[in-house]
Amino acid sequence: MSASLDETYLSAAREVAGLLARAERVLFITGAGISADSGLPTYRGLGGLYENDLTAEGIPIEEALSGEMLRRRPEIPWKYMAQIEKNCRHAGPNAAHLLMAQWERELPYVMVLTQNIDGLHRAAGSKNVVEIHGDLHRLRCMHCGFDEAAQSFAGRALPPACPRCGKAMRPEVVLFGEMLPAAELGRLLTALEIGFDLVFSIGTTSVFPYIAQPVLRAARAGIPTVEINPGHTSISEYFAYRLPMGAAAALTAIEGYAKK
Repeated sequence: MSASLDETYLSAAREVAGLLARAERVLFITGAGISADSGLPTYRGLGGLYENDLTAEGIPIEEALSGEMLRRRPEIPWKYMAQIEKNCRHAGPNAAHLLMAQWERELPYVMVLTQNIDGLHRAAGSKNVVEIHGDLHRLRCMHCGFDEAAQSFAGRALPPACPRCGKAMRPEVVLFGEMLPAAELGRLLTALEIGFDLVFSIGTTSVFPYIAQPVLRAARAGIPTVEINPGHTSISEYFAYRLPMGAAAALTAIEGYAKK
């Protein structure tokens, strides 16, 4: 990276810090990239482990991790969900997660809309989190509805048996082909109707419409938008500010300018 580009990005971080300091309502949209500094792989789909290859069963990961497959052959999605959980198990929040939780405490209103199922935003202390794809560590019985928090799948039969009725349980995550959780979607839509005066997109390629639309809506309304992502995305052109770097480095830089 050249010195001139360095200065361009530092200038953008300085301006974003000023916007953040004056903001009343801030939306942070996050994807797998925000957890990269916690040691988790960025990903397509749900897992972070698969890139364009078929699974060992010879099927696309989207099919293996689908609601239909969970109904027909639950051992297949559970195999890959267990791999995802194993990767998440020892990960902790990084500086990006912690700064967002800090800003939630300091600013009038902060909402986090995350695609991640690793639970790291809540672990960092963020409370106003819309987990649009759920949380891998929450389990629910598909028969009686019993639910539990599971910190680890290690040593458990897969699928786990419900302690109440003995039937199979599933993680509270949105698999391919399933509907988004109505309660979480409702919270997001209510917040969007009230509006935001600063919108961040961090570590996501924004391929899902419900992830891209809050950015496009803000851009059309003249609300400042910030993209933090090492690579370009399909909606990069719509952002007023772009920091092509990792989430932890970018948010740390913004916080540094905010303190000056």
